[in-house]
Amino acid sequence: MSPNDRPAAYGVFKPVGHVILAFPNESDMKGAYSALLSGGSAQADITAYTPEQMRQQADIDIEQAGVLAGIGQELNLVKAHRELAVQGHSFLVVKAPSDDEANRIADVARRFRAARAQRYGHLMIEELIEVGSGEKQVAESPERGLDAQTRSGREVGGGR
Repeated sequence: MSPNDRPAAYGVFKPVGHVILAFPNESDMKGAYSALLSGGSAQADITAYTPEQMRQQADIDIEQAGVLAGIGQELNLVKAHRELAVQGHSFLVVKAPSDDEANRIADVARRFRAARAQRYGHLMIEELIEVGSGEKQVAESPERGLDAQTRSGREVGGGR
């Protein structure tokens, strides 16, 4: 996969069989990249996105999203990734063909202070690391967007 390779569902980015990691800063993203390589991921299985690349991709996805993208959470996730990119988050997309591999990636995400680690399946997108306040999630809908699990209900920048 490359930043120009856009596996999609209903017109929006959906890399099934991969984990998307968002890092508040480039330094943590680079540290995670190195840790993933030393932990057994192949370089070809990891794609890095600058904040600008992710924002551009999200803008394209939002513009080209099909009607069905609004039924599930794919479009809301694209919007959340866009907001994180605008705040300066860097991203990694990592191939995760098994539960063990996804768990290893989640461990790296925690170690390098990822703001998000989401595993994309065919029918479900799973949060691999704890996000937000720990309060019980409320109903999501295409109109409401994702429940960001923050006090304001909006994505907020992490960082040190």
